[in-house]
Amino acid sequence: MDTLIHTTKQIENLLGDASGSLLTHQSSTIPKKDLTLPGPKAVDEVFGISDRNTRTLISLSRIYNHGRLAGTGYLSILPVDQGIEHTGGSSFGPNPIYFDPENIIKLAIEGGCNAVATTFGGLALHARRYAPKIPFIVKINHNELMTYPNKHDQIMYGSVEEAWNLGAAAVGATIYFGSEESNRQIIEVAEAFERAHELGMATILWCYTRNNAFKTKEQDFHTAADLTGQANHLGVTIKADLIKQKLPDGNGGFKALKFGKTHPDMYEKLCSDHPIDLCRYQVANCYMGKIGLINSGGASSGESDYADAAKTAVINKRAGGSGLISGRKAFQRPMKDGINLLNLIQDVYLNKDISIA
Repeated sequence: MDTLIHTTKQIENLLGDASGSLLTHQSSTIPKKDLTLPGPKAVDEVFGISDRNTRTLISLSRIYNHGRLAGTGYLSILPVDQGIEHTGGSSFGPNPIYFDPENIIKLAIEGGCNAVATTFGGLALHARRYAPKIPFIVKINHNELMTYPNKHDQIMYGSVEEAWNLGAAAVGATIYFGSEESNRQIIEVAEAFERAHELGMATILWCYTRNNAFKTKEQDFHTAADLTGQANHLGVTIKADLIKQKLPDGNGGFKALKFGKTHPDMYEKLCSDHPIDLCRYQVANCYMGKIGLINSGGASSGESDYADAAKTAVINKRAGGSGLISGRKAFQRPMKDGINLLNLIQDVYLNKDISIA
């Protein structure tokens, strides 16, 4: 196991006043004994008995056994698709070196990540040099930002076969659950994931919720535990090998918006208002942890990024999640500082003092 760069005390200091609550909380909702938790045998125990073919098992093993978290069952992935999703200028303006996609790959390597997830163009341009050195995750669909007014849609930017040709270990895709276009996206991505598995690549789904009605005057429910949990459950149904989801910051979306199906136990027994329990509900919807939950790192806020990254990692780990997929906090700062932030996230998962709640 890699040597810790950030000590328990340093992590506690970053958590500040929330340290006690986050590091000592014991969940009384879904018991950890009922979860499939990350560990060195994660691939063998879950996918070794599945229908995934040998080549897909090799691809999953490559991802789980690369970087500083190799062999732990945890993942630290660098995702950079914001140049398409948010415009290149807004994404790379704070650090223009990342207009050059080779620097994205270098950041993932130097930062000790398990894999790098970015666009067809960026990975294809550097495939021969770097595909053997770090697992590639090709993001195969994106929002098309130039249509005015902008819409909540994801369209394919290339084929699964082309991802395979450039040496990818996995493909990633987004579905905007709740959007008008979600039915088409579900069909497209399900077909793409089936083909990816046939070719021996792993699959990662960005399970995001999108609907203007999900945001009311009182609260934004796009990241409510019940809505995001159900998005996760739909994602594992189309055979995602990993689920990427935003960290929940509330609950009760179905009840407040008065749609969907609910049961009182969803809110009274299976969840509480504690952030770790909210995240555990997301984990439970990923087949009780058999499919790993990796939470997203979120936007860069400047000086608070290190504290925010530590908090998100602690919540995900203690909830039973499988890691973090954090981009803007790392690449929107000098590379040396970005590497340090990625190492901080990894140190939370390497730290034996931080246990499952």
